[in-house]
Amino acid sequence: MDAIKHIIERLPSLPGVYQFYDNKGNILYIGKAKDLKKRVSSYFSGYKKESYKTKVLASQVKKIEHIVVESEADALLLENNLIKNLQPKYNILLKDDKTFPWICIKNENFPRVFSTRSRIKDGSEYFGPYTSAYMVKTLLNLVKQLYKVRNCNLKLTHESITKKKFRACLEFHIGNCKAPCEGLQGEEDYYDSIKQIREILKGNLQNVLDYLNTTMLDFARDFKFEEADLIKQKLELLQNFKSKSTIVNPKFNNLDVFSFVEEENLAYVNFIKIIQGAIVQSHTVEISKKLDEKREDILIYAILDIREKVFSDSKDAIVPFEINNIGEIKFTVPQIGDKKKLLDLSERNAKQFAAQRKMQRIQIQDKFNKTNILEHVKKDLRLKNIPERIECFDNSNIQGSSPVAACVVFKNGAPVKKEYRHFHIKSVKGANDFASMREIVLRRYKRLLKEDAELPQLIIIDGGKGQLNAGVDALKELNLYRKIAILGIAKRLEELFFPGDPVPLYLDKNSKTLKLIQNIRNEAHRFGIAFHRKVRSKGMIENSINSIKGIGKKTVETIVKNYGSIENVKDLSIDEVAKLIGRDKAGKLFEYFRSEK
Repeated sequence: MDAIKHIIERLPSLPGVYQFYDNKGNILYIGKAKDLKKRVSSYFSGYKKESYKTKVLASQVKKIEHIVVESEADALLLENNLIKNLQPKYNILLKDDKTFPWICIKNENFPRVFSTRSRIKDGSEYFGPYTSAYMVKTLLNLVKQLYKVRNCNLKLTHESITKKKFRACLEFHIGNCKAPCEGLQGEEDYYDSIKQIREILKGNLQNVLDYLNTTMLDFARDFKFEEADLIKQKLELLQNFKSKSTIVNPKFNNLDVFSFVEEENLAYVNFIKIIQGAIVQSHTVEISKKLDEKREDILIYAILDIREKVFSDSKDAIVPFEINNIGEIKFTVPQIGDKKKLLDLSERNAKQFAAQRKMQRIQIQDKFNKTNILEHVKKDLRLKNIPERIECFDNSNIQGSSPVAACVVFKNGAPVKKEYRHFHIKSVKGANDFASMREIVLRRYKRLLKEDAELPQLIIIDGGKGQLNAGVDALKELNLYRKIAILGIAKRLEELFFPGDPVPLYLDKNSKTLKLIQNIRNEAHRFGIAFHRKVRSKGMIENSINSIKGIGKKTVETIVKNYGSIENVKDLSIDEVAKLIGRDKAGKLFEYFRSEK
């Protein structure tokens, strides 16, 4: 602390930027100040009053450097640039939007216009980022229809064009390019198209419309009607595109809107661009807070970053709370009117983005947890691979009646219900669980092999040694034994049986592995029982239809739906049943019961 105090004493009371370093020379934090000495000393003079995070930062500072500038505004801009370049540990982190698409006008002779998700500092112009890939496609399609710019990657130079090094490709012959590679389109005409494309991507549609309208009239005056008609087609395309834009207020010519939503360790800033009364762009950034930064500082940092990325030259900006003006930008905090509605719209976008990001983090954490559970399964069961796909089989019958089976599928620890399968037992007569299990395992994987479908890493058999051995026999017949891990789980003591091992494995009742296996087994049992009930119900209906004269299928279905079965009607009065199916049918039904008795 004595060394730090000695450094602070030599700091000037001027605006500037300060940098904190640790004992290894790593940069920890960059900040701006109206008064360098006063601001830096506040980190250490009020050491006991500071937050825990600030205390941790201050305890690591071994070296302080500073840069003096003319004004606080200059300090803000310098701080912003230094943070981007050096990315200190304790400064707020603006989430990089690599996932969002941009539209690039390449820095080259006869520039190409294309979409990209990476920005390269080679002098090219980037417009965006766009939150919708569809919007990028729409804009590029519009550009393609209006202007015939090249999409090849040829290195066009004045020398190569003059020497006829290149030949026009198919794009020229189908009318998508004017072949500047062969000199069929001059530089002036090509760059005039690029200039108009630039205006469109900035959202300045009216400037392009005015230019095209003037050009069309000039052609018409010179009796160049074909050229005028081509310009007219471009005008109609642009006007149609403009009509689909969201118009907010024609009075807003060039306006930036910024809203701010804050959570515990994160903040979100939404940006909406208004050009000539229409919303032309919307984008939200996520900011990770490292210290107890003021919301004003976070918002200013985000504004500078966003405006630089989108090449905004607006002098007016709407913000949710008071902040200091930056250069020529005038900030307004609206209370009523159209500007307040725009701010509310921006805030809704920020809140929606925050909710989506929260859901993504939950999903990522959930996936991590499930992967972690599968690691436990692999370890506890001594498997060769992580069982990302697990399939479980269960038989279901009552004293051999309506024998069916079920197979459920789990991927990464979660059920995939669209891949569940039912089986009617075909080759087994009576109650023979072992033979039934062999049949369904054989049928299941014979089909998967035939279709070249995905195989599981683990098969669970609901049952003990007998059912497990039946499943093993089926795998051996298909030459899949030892290629897929298989085990049986007995319900009584939750024993896990492995092929060839007479001693079962007992896992702790709180084991994550056992709980997952039980969950999968229970799901297979539920699915199988539900199917078995459906089959039995159908059989009962068919038997009832064949047995009771004068009672049709729909009537039986109605009775089963309301009372569960035909048998349950015996405990009711004929008057009660008549209300549901009519007096005549109710009489026939009770006559059947009397004859049966």
